[in-house]
Amino acid sequence: MFVFETALGRCGVRWSEAGITEVVMPGSRGLATASLGDPAALPEAVRAGVAGIVALLAGERCDLCDIALDETGLDEFRRSVYAATRAVGPGATATYGEIARAIGAPTAARGVGAALGSNPFPIIVPCHRVLAADGALHGFSAPGGITTKRRMLEIECAPGFTQESLFG
Repeated sequence: MFVFETALGRCGVRWSEAGITEVVMPGSRGLATASLGDPAALPEAVRAGVAGIVALLAGERCDLCDIALDETGLDEFRRSVYAATRAVGPGATATYGEIARAIGAPTAARGVGAALGSNPFPIIVPCHRVLAADGALHGFSAPGGITTKRRMLEIECAPGFTQESLFG
């Protein structure tokens, strides 16, 4: 695993020849004490992915849609959910129901939530941009939970998240 610093803390990535296989969020077990990697040792595609993650979490409006992912072992439903979620740009949000409708499964909002709850590519597949139908923050499985989700939306200046919460 390659470990690197971001504005939220240390992240990590794993990859294969096909693309990134996993993004490890700040606060995950072992990251705080892991050694930082040398980006020069990374394959170019992975280096570009890491740079995109760092830039996005620093507040730049980066579109990470071109980062190659290794989706080996993912079923077609999860692949379609992740593709639709990747289409939600920085600073924008969608609901679980909107993602369900986008993939042609309008009654599958809970399935979308389950797929995003097991998202191995957080940040690149921006599950933090997907909200409940009422705009509430629910179901963020990364370390820090909803507090991390809120912080990522604040960094992106998403509507309704442009200032820090007093109680977050």
